[in-house]
Amino acid sequence: MEQSLRTPDGARVAAGAADLAIDLSVQGMTCASCVGRVERALAAVPGVARASVNLATEQAHIQIATGVTGDALVQAVAKAGYEARVLSDDNRHTDDADARHEAEALRKALWLSALLTLPVFILEMGSHLIPGVHRLLANSIGMQNSWYLQFVLTTVVLLLPGRRFFTIGIPALLRRTPDMNSLVALGAGAAYAYSVVATFFPFLLPPSAINVYYEAAAVIVTLILLGRWLEAGAKGRTSEAIKRLMKLQPDTARVLRDGNWTDASVSSLSRGETVALRPGERVPVDGVVIEGSSYIDESMISGEPVPVQKTEGTAVVAGTVNQSGALTLKVTKTGADTVLAQIIRMVERAQADKLPIQAVVDRITMWFVPAVMAAAALTFLVWLFVGPTPALTFALVNAVAVLIIACPCAMGLATPTSIMVGTGRAAQLGVLFRKGDALQALRDARVVAVDKTGTLTEGKPALTDLIAASGFDRSTVLRQVAAVEARSEHPIAQAIVQAAQQEGLSLAPATEFSTQTGAGIAAQTEGVLVQVGADRFMRSLGIDVEVFSDQVLRLAEEGKTPVYAAVDGQLAAMIAVSDPIKPSTGQAIKAMHDLGLKVVMVTGDSRRTGEAIARQLGIDEVIAEVMPEGKVEAINALKQRYGMLAFVGDGINDAPALAAADIGIAIGTGTDIAMEAADVVLMSGDMGGVPTAIDISRATLANIRQNLFWAFAYNTALIPIAAGVLYPINGVLLSPIFAAGAMAMSSVFVVGNALRLKRFSPHVHA
Repeated sequence: MEQSLRTPDGARVAAGAADLAIDLSVQGMTCASCVGRVERALAAVPGVARASVNLATEQAHIQIATGVTGDALVQAVAKAGYEARVLSDDNRHTDDADARHEAEALRKALWLSALLTLPVFILEMGSHLIPGVHRLLANSIGMQNSWYLQFVLTTVVLLLPGRRFFTIGIPALLRRTPDMNSLVALGAGAAYAYSVVATFFPFLLPPSAINVYYEAAAVIVTLILLGRWLEAGAKGRTSEAIKRLMKLQPDTARVLRDGNWTDASVSSLSRGETVALRPGERVPVDGVVIEGSSYIDESMISGEPVPVQKTEGTAVVAGTVNQSGALTLKVTKTGADTVLAQIIRMVERAQADKLPIQAVVDRITMWFVPAVMAAAALTFLVWLFVGPTPALTFALVNAVAVLIIACPCAMGLATPTSIMVGTGRAAQLGVLFRKGDALQALRDARVVAVDKTGTLTEGKPALTDLIAASGFDRSTVLRQVAAVEARSEHPIAQAIVQAAQQEGLSLAPATEFSTQTGAGIAAQTEGVLVQVGADRFMRSLGIDVEVFSDQVLRLAEEGKTPVYAAVDGQLAAMIAVSDPIKPSTGQAIKAMHDLGLKVVMVTGDSRRTGEAIARQLGIDEVIAEVMPEGKVEAINALKQRYGMLAFVGDGINDAPALAAADIGIAIGTGTDIAMEAADVVLMSGDMGGVPTAIDISRATLANIRQNLFWAFAYNTALIPIAAGVLYPINGVLLSPIFAAGAMAMSSVFVVGNALRLKRFSPHVHA
């Protein structure tokens, strides 16, 4: 069990066998280069053994030696250019307000930027693309006044919504650690600065090069703000799973103190106290039943739909739901020791783990931007010293052309446009990607682990078989058995009653009801004695059930357990109730095999039931009889054996496994907590969406690779031309206006290529 210690400055840390650990909340990170910078800053602090920073959760997990304080770690992050604070028990789950505030600020900035950018774009690009617009502007306000208006609007864009890129990006450039903010500041700033010169100091430029590029600066800021806003919205939901898990435990409990029953806060309970549990209430703490009998819904722990009977001496778990009976419990575990608290910690730990995200754009741009700046500086110097007259003007024009041709607009669009279109198309196909990086991870999946109940199966007991004995009518037997079972609260009895109701059968009253615990029940209905129970109950009545031996073998192969019904002492029928497999499951498993994936079932059910279902569906491997902790261990073991792993589940008990997997996939008809902990949600509610998700993941990643290639290819190929390498040969220079056009074409190509994903159709139809 994890212990809690405190550093000298009061921060709570987790004590492991070898070292201590402390968590920080880090604000201001925007890309993978930011993550690397924060990790390096933390690792440089004396006494830090390892630092892992998670961009999605904006948290850092640091393993430290004794004596390292949270203040020292916060100061190290501050020196790297970011804000941090120590996470404690009190503030660990209070980041939601900050995330909402950030998303709202970005939304307002985006709208302001878009409203100001639209007229700039129409004024400038309309003039270039539609001759009539050029004449209209010239004959009305005049081109110079149009430039003045563009200058005012673009200046407001850069000073207000776009200011964040400059206040972060420029200092990063000065520290020689450029990031995406630096790229935005560099591209927008170069376009804006050149435009200002063309507007107010045109005499510094040759006549052929006098033009403005305000629209480029404004559009860059607007598009990047759009991506940041979408990202902030996704980050704001990362803690929902934890909050919903915490709400499962009630705030108060009825406890026996000083001989009187009183309501007390759950946090005040201690081991050994006596607690009363009324029908319909959630269990407040882990405990053991000392009086009473009831059925408790433990699906949040076991994942199985059938409530479990609780009698004297049996254990109960905090957060589970009592059905109809009253129980008296003795408290065995409270607070952080309960199973529910352990599940919460597992989800937190799995979410905080560093995912193997390949931030290709950020890594390349860390080298690309300094290289472009060096190329622009070299261009300026060469033209200044060996260029024709006026050398300074030629040097400035060509250096700016190099900067504009290398504008990061296409690079910034390459990944988000593909993700937006790909995930949008996926949503149309019933697959919801909650986290964009799941697209990349899912492409590389090698094995798909699946939960059984609610994932492969319907998730609730149902009557699957009723075979009437010779001389008995099926509908009559079902009606009579259901009349008797209506007196029972057992989930199997309820499934039989529901089946009778669905067939429109009216149930007569049952009298003289009696039960034999763990064996069967009996009652009078419609003038006959109906007895229902297991084979041992029938044998105790002297009734031979061998006539159904062949059917029993078949049911055993299907993982079903039969019960028998007798009418007036004669064997009337064999009945089986189980959790039926969803109709689409078999096709989905086959589709995953066609994609080259191995499928493994991880379930809390019995091995016999699991293996029976696996045989029916063609599942490759079964890991059975596992609790939530065991599921996480099984996930980790499978990842070591096979590589990248996707886990599919639907219950609260699946939340830790969903978070621990490389890609967590939740069934949309499952619990909200499972869906919040997952990376991907199947809105269709069945396994058919898994191969579709994998297929669209592969298509989207291929699209992203194409976009990145062309985004960098345009820039890299045209930089030498912008620098003027063709001038000595044929006198051709790439004016900044054509540089901006080439940049725009790069962006158009990237967006157009991403839009092809709208026509995506899965190769494998499940």
